[in-house]
Amino acid sequence: MNEELEKEIPRILGTYTSGKKGPLLFVSGGIHGNEPSGVKALLKVFKELEQAKPEIKGTIVGVSGNKVALNQNKRYIDEDLNRAWTEENIQDHKTKTHEQKEMWEIIEVLEKYPEADFTKRYFLDCHTTSAASAPYISVQVKNDNDAWAHRFPTYIIRGFSDLVYGCIDHYLTRIGVTGFVFEAGQHTAKESVENHEGMIWLALKEACDLKLEGIPSYPECVTRFSEKNAPDQKTFEIRHRHGLANDDHFKMQPGYENFQKIEKGELLAIQNDEEIKSEWNARIFMPLYQAQGNDGFFVVEEVETAY
Repeated sequence: MNEELEKEIPRILGTYTSGKKGPLLFVSGGIHGNEPSGVKALLKVFKELEQAKPEIKGTIVGVSGNKVALNQNKRYIDEDLNRAWTEENIQDHKTKTHEQKEMWEIIEVLEKYPEADFTKRYFLDCHTTSAASAPYISVQVKNDNDAWAHRFPTYIIRGFSDLVYGCIDHYLTRIGVTGFVFEAGQHTAKESVENHEGMIWLALKEACDLKLEGIPSYPECVTRFSEKNAPDQKTFEIRHRHGLANDDHFKMQPGYENFQKIEKGELLAIQNDEEIKSEWNARIFMPLYQAQGNDGFFVVEEVETAY
């Protein structure tokens, strides 16, 4: 069990509104149970909102993801919750696995905040990475997600959900909610909670017109992320995914961090006793340094944007 979290983590971590018409900001944390940073940050944000009582337009709702896995500090129980949000699972209302059941509980919360009740609906899905990493946004380039993501000060990765189907952001985008995934850093790094907290405050500012000056912990809660921890904004696109089968034996070479430059011919990993070498002069992204997961690594390249 994650000792820093409650033994029984509630599905709804908090809600806050000033009663003024405006957008919905739907924030999820802990979709992977070994990534509690977003849950911790949400609890801190809601505690401060309730104490400071700032005025906002619309409503913020925070939800926990894989509650049972969070308490066990495991990525998942039966299957990866961030691969369960497929069109087939939704259409057939599948509830065979633990993660499918938790998925429907999250959907039931969102359905209490229908599109007709808000000027717009936004989402922010909070994650962390197994390897050390600069914070970054992962955005699906559909609807107005990409333009929204470029309002925030950090690295931006396009196209992850296009390669790895069944993510929660894929589902939310399909139903017309605007947003992105925010990866705040390594799973256990204290900076990850700081970064999640800072991003949530910035999202409240951008979506719900929150005046950050009215928050007692401002500017520390925001500047620790936006000025200290976050890199200058750059946009990257995924060029390759190295996927794994369930019975593969895979081990990354030690020391790789997100966005580290790699060269063609460089040894990246050992898989089933065979060397996996880079075919690109580019950057590595999400190298796998944990027991569970079916994504060995990705290769990304920086691109120009119109924003």
